[in-house]
Amino acid sequence: MKVKKLNRPSKERRALTRNQATDLIMKGKIETTVAKAKYLKSYVEKIVTLAINNHEDVITVTKNYVDDKGNKTTREVINDGPKKLAARRAIKNKVYFVKEPRKEGEKKAQYLARLDNIKDPVVEKLFNFYAPKYAERAKELGQGGGYLRILKIGKRRGDNADMAIIEFV
Repeated sequence: MKVKKLNRPSKERRALTRNQATDLIMKGKIETTVAKAKYLKSYVEKIVTLAINNHEDVITVTKNYVDDKGNKTTREVINDGPKKLAARRAIKNKVYFVKEPRKEGEKKAQYLARLDNIKDPVVEKLFNFYAPKYAERAKELGQGGGYLRILKIGKRRGDNADMAIIEFV
């Protein structure tokens, strides 16, 4: 099978793809050339499919805690199952770590409180936002895939390259 090379060495091509995939997942839509968009579409759809197939694998565990006064309490904690954990690790290898940006007018304490339980925002967005949305869509339509669309927007000024917008459906 012939692989698109995008006129780059393999290290640069992988870095470019990871960077664009991370931006696409975080922002929901990016503008790039048509060739890069076509290459990126299959890459990101495989990541989303991995998240969809494993997002419901959770285990409820009862843990015992002791507070400062010596009081023992038990709490139920929801942990990732083995399949979901393996999927998280595989996805972390395919995208970059990016910090969640602060919202406009948001104070530091509010920002830290919002990100209290989030370790990797890209992976969390995949598992908590995109995976449930597209799993429900797959049940309704009876099919998987087709999570992204490519819209051609014309030629780029300067080098006349065909430009496109790639976005989640």
